[in-house]
Amino acid sequence: MAQNPFQKSAVDKKILSYEQRISHRQEIIRSIKAKANMRRTRAEQFADWMTAFFGTSAFLWFNIIWFVLWLLINTESLPFIPAFDPYPFGVLTMVVSLEAIVLAIIVLISQNRSAKISELREEIDIQVNMIAEMEITKTMKLMALLLEKNGINIATDPELKTMLEPMDMEKIKQALESEM
Repeated sequence: MAQNPFQKSAVDKKILSYEQRISHRQEIIRSIKAKANMRRTRAEQFADWMTAFFGTSAFLWFNIIWFVLWLLINTESLPFIPAFDPYPFGVLTMVVSLEAIVLAIIVLISQNRSAKISELREEIDIQVNMIAEMEITKTMKLMALLLEKNGINIATDPELKTMLEPMDMEKIKQALESEM
């Protein structure tokens, strides 16, 4: 019995749709980030939370209000509250300096963790690109065979000849290492 050419075979049914493949890839990427988040130490979790909080307008307004109040109190603009840090505001200078140090360290901790995740993604990108390059080269070879089989002369195309050669990954690696 002849099979209907438009009927999907068992193999076709196993092939994911384009949207399903995209969704699957997005899940893998989210999974990488989720796993990295789960492996965070308490200090890294705290640093991420603090970085997220420090990057808000609420934190900016908190600092503005805090400094304005400090200045109003210590310039005796609010007579019902005694000044505790008169001009040149030595305690305020110390508090601001300590805040800057703590903020910088917390942001650096968070950035270091983000950099590790970025490096992992870059490694995955490189691996996927290498696989894609091999697949594209194979596809081009198959296309060249089809062209030759149909009597089209491709031997005189030097660019195509170069493209049909697989990339020399060792040569690329050495070039990158020399640039570093």
